[in-house]
Amino acid sequence: MAENQTEEQTLQAAMGLIANGGNAKSLAFEAIRQAKKGDIKGARAKLKEADASLNEAHNSQTAMLTQEAQGGHTNVTLLVVHSQDHLMNAITFRDLAGEMVDLYEKLYEANSLAK
Repeated sequence: MAENQTEEQTLQAAMGLIANGGNAKSLAFEAIRQAKKGDIKGARAKLKEADASLNEAHNSQTAMLTQEAQGGHTNVTLLVVHSQDHLMNAITFRDLAGEMVDLYEKLYEANSLAK
């Protein structure tokens, strides 16, 4: 049976979720701003960067889940709950940003055809 995760390991994993989730959300917001200006290529690049940050956050989360699945208990603190909440909000925001970039792209294409 695996050992319990140390407080330091839990803190590191939670902070990985918070930092990478926050970075992904900021990048997704920047993608919307770029798309709003008509820079669809730049917006898609920001979404790709956001996806990379989410992947890093996912790796932190997977490490925590793997430890738990192997019998190592993780103390569920308010920080751990907050980190999971932060990640889920970032994922939702990234998904919405992708839809908004698609919408802006269609609006700009339609406007270009109308001229």
